[in-house]
Amino acid sequence: MAIISTSLQGDLKGGAASALLTIPLAIGFGLFAFAPLGPRYTQFAILAGLYSAIIVPIVAVLLRFNSAVVFAPRSMTSYLISGVAFHLLAVRTAGDFNDPSKLLAVMFLIMLAAGIIQSLFGVLRLGEAVKFIPHPVIAGFQNGAALLLLTSQINPMLGLPRHVTFAQIGGSLSLIQPLTLLVGVVSCALMMNAASLTKRIPAVIIGLFGGIGLYYVLYALGLGEQLGHIIGGIRFELPGLRNIQGVFGALQDPTVHRMAPLILASSASLALMSSLDALLCAKLMETVTRQRSDSNLDLIRLGIGNAVAALFGSISSAVSLTSSHANYNSGGRSRYALLANCTLIFVAAYFLTGLIALLPYVVVAGLLVVTAIRLFDPWTLQMLRQLATADGARARSLTGDLAIIVLVTGFAVFADLLVAVGIGIIISIASFLVRMSRSVVRRTYRCDAAHSRKVRDDRIMTLLAEQGHKIAVFELEGALFFGTAEKLANEIERTAEHGVNYVILDLKRLTEVDNTGARLLLDIQDKLVRRGKFAALASMPERSRIAGYLRDIGVTAAFTRSRIFADTDRAIEWAEDHLILAELGDMELGNEFPFRSLDVLQALSEEQLEVLKPKLRRYEFDQGQQVFVEGAESKELYIIARGSASVKIRLTGTDREARLVTFAPGTVFGEIALLDTEPRSATITADEPLVCYVLTASDFDEIKKSHPAIAILLLTNLGRELSSRLRRVNRIIYQLDS
Repeated sequence: MAIISTSLQGDLKGGAASALLTIPLAIGFGLFAFAPLGPRYTQFAILAGLYSAIIVPIVAVLLRFNSAVVFAPRSMTSYLISGVAFHLLAVRTAGDFNDPSKLLAVMFLIMLAAGIIQSLFGVLRLGEAVKFIPHPVIAGFQNGAALLLLTSQINPMLGLPRHVTFAQIGGSLSLIQPLTLLVGVVSCALMMNAASLTKRIPAVIIGLFGGIGLYYVLYALGLGEQLGHIIGGIRFELPGLRNIQGVFGALQDPTVHRMAPLILASSASLALMSSLDALLCAKLMETVTRQRSDSNLDLIRLGIGNAVAALFGSISSAVSLTSSHANYNSGGRSRYALLANCTLIFVAAYFLTGLIALLPYVVVAGLLVVTAIRLFDPWTLQMLRQLATADGARARSLTGDLAIIVLVTGFAVFADLLVAVGIGIIISIASFLVRMSRSVVRRTYRCDAAHSRKVRDDRIMTLLAEQGHKIAVFELEGALFFGTAEKLANEIERTAEHGVNYVILDLKRLTEVDNTGARLLLDIQDKLVRRGKFAALASMPERSRIAGYLRDIGVTAAFTRSRIFADTDRAIEWAEDHLILAELGDMELGNEFPFRSLDVLQALSEEQLEVLKPKLRRYEFDQGQQVFVEGAESKELYIIARGSASVKIRLTGTDREARLVTFAPGTVFGEIALLDTEPRSATITADEPLVCYVLTASDFDEIKKSHPAIAILLLTNLGRELSSRLRRVNRIIYQLDS
């Protein structure tokens, strides 16, 4: 009972904190959505924003939504609705209809249809398909929304009348109110910097109350005439049937029928972009709440909620990151936090309209300015910085992405929203066809047959054959972006549920990574670590374009250099070492291999071992020291007691070396020269301090003469070792071919 009480207390605190943030955001985004209609729609716009923050969460909870995520009006959806309002004004000007109530009915009809389409996306399981829209297209709309939101707040920030257009500001400088601007700037500064002062109170709340306090201090000093307006008297009305009647009345209007193409295009555009915005925000919240969401089910809930909200005169909602963070950070974890949130908003709107009416426009404008600044796509700004130093293929890639962003942003801001959506869809389809022509996962295999090139003793190799299925390699190919990365994440998660503890991502054939793909790599790494599993990146040259991008995003730092390898073979060896350590302890990681346990000495009796032991001379090699070189005439057999040694070749035209094979403790090398008396076929170098037992050719010849039984057993053991290696190679070839 105490646990339930504590949980409920956290939900109530989270609901209260998020409601405090949602109220001014809902008011501001409502005003933004209906801004093209003019100041006489102010009260209607405020109520439409507040209704949305109440109705959509209630519908979501009724549909069994249970998370810390908060639904409320968003900048992107408000921007799209504002574009719809602008279009309808143009149609009204053309003489198709002049009744303001009909204009509002058509707007809500479009939002109703958008909600239905959004829910159909989920029913048809298109939630994943929506994610395939390229990030440059998303960034273009995001930057367009940010620009329009920012410019729409210039008048209230400067204290100018609403009828002053952006182009007329230069001729209206005398109307600017410096004190209003001061209040707005102080509000913005507090919202953007208060987090550095305290983490306990959300910065937005500090900024809101700081701005309100400054406004009324100046008002008390008799400077009210030099300050901008407050929201003023608003009358909260419970949603009724009047709006429903207006929407269904519009469906029967012949004038509206002639607008069917515009209505359908606007509805589809609103549904598409708001769905994408909601899915991206939901994905970001997964990293906070540690709860995986169902994209399609989320779209069904949100679509139905937005459709119901439209019937009662509300604008569309989506996942509010600001409110969701406040809810979670204050203890909200379940649907009860969401119910507390919308209940408190309703109480404030119904009983505290007098206090809401005292809210200065400039403070709300400051909140929206900060929202606009944070809405600008950070990836775009990062690409602009990188373009200054990039060259070659990287510069061409950046230029192409930036061109798409500028194109979509330009059409969204300066031309036509529907045209911008159309261009974005065309680019998305073209990009989709190109990128999806090849799967991002080229091949997946387990390491119970395909081992690293490190040769180990039979007991260890038997262990790896039995437990190697816990290591999985994913060879990636093509472009890793939002949609394909999501599929990769799902496949890795399924693999992890079936006994895999080590995931190796081979990036050798990866051609492109975008922002969302890189961040999903971080998400994959985080989820595996939390489940006690490991992830590694392989085949990622340090100076490659992808390596530089992953380093800029923070992927390299998250994986750490100890789990990033130049090739897949080294990554598999790392995973095998971990697996051996987990199963057998540190027997291979520093201790000298027991002499009597060496495979090459198996079946020898105690007397025979005593005869052979003086012939095995003990040698030590420093790290990096060559044991022997290619072409040398030496004929010794080396048995490793501690450390490891590798055969490496230098790659032509590069400064890199490729490893052919590594020998671990308990294994032998150099046996070929001992058997065929030919010069050495490769160079062997100590990877670390190395201890070996060495049997020279002359000593072996002496053993053959004086103790032929010992020589036969040695040759038998060497033959078994060679056949075992050949058998492992055959298994690897079979697995790779299959």
